[in-house]
Amino acid sequence: MKIVILDGYTANSADLSWEALEALGELTVYDRTRPEETVKRAKDADIVLTNKVCLRKQEIELLPKLKYIGVLATGYNVVDVEAARAHDIVVTNVPAYSTESVAQMVFAHLLTITNRTEHYAMKNRDGAWTASPDFCYWDTQLTELAGKTFGIVGLGNIGRRVAAIAQAFGMKVVAYTSKRADELPSGIGKRTMDELLKESDVVSLHCPLAAGTHHLINSQTLQMMKPSAILINTGRGPLVCDQDVADALRANRLGAYCADVLSEEPPKADNPLLSCEHAFITPHIAWATKEARARLIDVAIGNVKAFMDGKPMNEV
Repeated sequence: MKIVILDGYTANSADLSWEALEALGELTVYDRTRPEETVKRAKDADIVLTNKVCLRKQEIELLPKLKYIGVLATGYNVVDVEAARAHDIVVTNVPAYSTESVAQMVFAHLLTITNRTEHYAMKNRDGAWTASPDFCYWDTQLTELAGKTFGIVGLGNIGRRVAAIAQAFGMKVVAYTSKRADELPSGIGKRTMDELLKESDVVSLHCPLAAGTHHLINSQTLQMMKPSAILINTGRGPLVCDQDVADALRANRLGAYCADVLSEEPPKADNPLLSCEHAFITPHIAWATKEARARLIDVAIGNVKAFMDGKPMNEV
């Protein structure tokens, strides 16, 4: 079988291997594929793997040989699943491979705000501690997490892992979730969205992006939050309105915004959050630890093998 990876670079920038996939068929790997190149590159493929390259109805209809689409991610909105089904094409994803890494990034961001370790490390390279008249110094507020309230919006795999870590820090954890109160892990209190926003010192977003969650955080919901609150988004960029968050930061109506995702990626240079002093933005890398990417590739290859064996798994 002919296998084509349309955008393999982000998952494997030469620090991992596609060798196990090469053993399953004739493999061609493209680092990146522009939309206008998709059909030409995939036209002879039986199997296509994609991360962010879209396979919409118009592309799928021009790929008569295609039998399988493997999404190199958990979210599969880049594929028109209905069009794929109409053409008897199997579509799979890779669930839960990045849970530990994304949860880790949530607290990397949070500790950036509460402890400012990079800030002090950089200052000390410039001699700030050497010049201090005292044995220590600080020029930012330092905050203890124990006893603070951590609000989680969406209690799936990542949300539950984040909750466990927050509890390990001694934080009170509350959640806005469709699960019943008696279904929640021990120590997590169920809240309405309004209650969670008003009560929480930290709000972390882990819900899917859907019509009801698009711009879930906006000028109105931001007004419910504590002015000192820290908002964290490692879910999907459009869960928040970038401009409204930027306005709240500049007006001191929000303590800090930490995000690994933005509404458009890569962002335009004029995205208002990029110039906000209290916005801390990382370039969608929470999933990208070597360990998580290795799991991603292993599961993706396992998905291909299962399909070839006639027993598809992780089908969407």
